Amino acid sequence: MKGKTIIKIQGHLDKEWHISFEGMIISYEGDSTILIGNLKDEAHMHGVLNIIRDLNLKLISVNPVEE
Repeated sequence: MKGKTIIKIQGHLDKEWHISFEGMIISYEGDSTILIGNLKDEAHMHGVLNIIRDLNLKLISVNPVEE
């Protein structure tokens, strides 16, 4: 998966985490954090997902954005 992607995780992350998530935009929806950004390739996506795993965050969804 590459291109603009929306990743939803449970809980609220501080907006300062955007650096760790390679500049993805952080916003909030209810009790969830939404990460939005352009993924270069699958390796980039796996890198972001590994950060989520390493921080022991609960991944809710990963969806490409139709442009």
